[in-house]
Amino acid sequence: MKAALYHLTIGEAARLIATRELSPVELVEVFLARIATVDEQIRSYITVVAEEARAAARVAEKEIMAGRHRGPLHGIPYGLKDNFNTKGIRTTAASRLMLDFVPDEDATLYARLRSAGAILLGKLNTWEFGTGTGEIQSDLPFPLARNPWDTNRFSGGSSTGPGVAVAAGTAIAALGSDTGGSVRIPAAACGLVGFKPTYGRLSRAGILPNSFSLDHPGTLTWTAEDAAILIQALAGHDLSDPSTVDRPVPDFASDLGRGVKGLRLGVIRRFHLNDVAAAREIVAAIDTALSVLVDLGAELVELNLPVALQDYRLCTRIIGTVEALSVHEDDFMERRALMGRALSDKLMGGLFIRGADYLKAVRWRRELAQKTDDVIASCDAVVCAGTLRLTPSVDDVAGMKDYVMGSAMHVFNATGHPALVQCIGFDSNGMPLTMQIIGRYFDENTVLRVAASYEAATPWRACRPRV
Repeated sequence: MKAALYHLTIGEAARLIATRELSPVELVEVFLARIATVDEQIRSYITVVAEEARAAARVAEKEIMAGRHRGPLHGIPYGLKDNFNTKGIRTTAASRLMLDFVPDEDATLYARLRSAGAILLGKLNTWEFGTGTGEIQSDLPFPLARNPWDTNRFSGGSSTGPGVAVAAGTAIAALGSDTGGSVRIPAAACGLVGFKPTYGRLSRAGILPNSFSLDHPGTLTWTAEDAAILIQALAGHDLSDPSTVDRPVPDFASDLGRGVKGLRLGVIRRFHLNDVAAAREIVAAIDTALSVLVDLGAELVELNLPVALQDYRLCTRIIGTVEALSVHEDDFMERRALMGRALSDKLMGGLFIRGADYLKAVRWRRELAQKTDDVIASCDAVVCAGTLRLTPSVDDVAGMKDYVMGSAMHVFNATGHPALVQCIGFDSNGMPLTMQIIGRYFDENTVLRVAASYEAATPWRACRPRV
């Protein structure tokens, strides 16, 4: 068992820790050894906090021996995208502007995981302040993370380190941020469950912003169960983030085993058939996945969304570009030379967007969100494409841009609906294929229920990268 401990899920590890069959100290040492063995190849981390993790593991073990068990995250080693503030641990956002920045406060989500007993292994790789269109950014201060399924293929972004770490076993789970798909795109490329809950469900306090109104925190895990365990500890109102909602937090794992029999699942095909001609292998994989859900007892309902994928993209680009400029304007004016080209070019573009155009985009976004919600609310959950291209090689610049900018992920940043991607097979190159599951506002439970049902009925979670 020890040789594969770094491929345990949260649920599996939690059960072993709770019965004292597995020690948090032992588990952390396994992950630190795994990082030392493979991270030079895959570059999932920017900063590893080995001694801090060991100290936290010893505390966790003492608590368990004393009969004080904090729950399913007690003793679980994980990683954070390097845009989450961590008191006393540098937070770089993969930017030369931040190389020496050590926060004096914690991000709320980091503090909540620590309270739940989870153990931070380190800060994970990212694009600069979550910015990029898919091209390899060779002008950043850290080498970019590599896909553990094939290090010559794209790993997505911007939460690229979290995606790589969970797939490769250098962290059991990870947190990232998602402005236009930045949790779900690397989850898709790396074959994970990437989950962006409803806007306002998770606090953004202490996460370095990219776009105030589009940013969503999210989880990257191996299973739907693990996603449920994580957001259980993370969800809830936060006075430090006025965008969070003050409403009861449900039991996110309560519906995982209920199956999909009797659920009305809407199917949106226009993204991958009309708006973008998706790769044939993706179309076939989605059709097969839908057949699995039907066999499990779900009723499929064809949905006609009256909005094109390109409309969401244009709207979010206007909003996101202007809001990014508002975050970084002082640095852009005074220290632009330290910025990577992707961030600098984005902010330059923001200078040429008029205030009137931004306000029009904000109003347009409300219209798009309402039209989308009218469709989604007619079903229990909705299935659609996630990425629309096969995972490209790292020397295919156009392919990487198309993988990111041509995906259907940004739709649900514009609308704020909960959105999850999961693996639905592998293409002819051995790279993961994916679909999205979308829920009604604040109905994460049904999204997780559908994902868990599909997962249990298919063999894909038994497949791991060979790195």
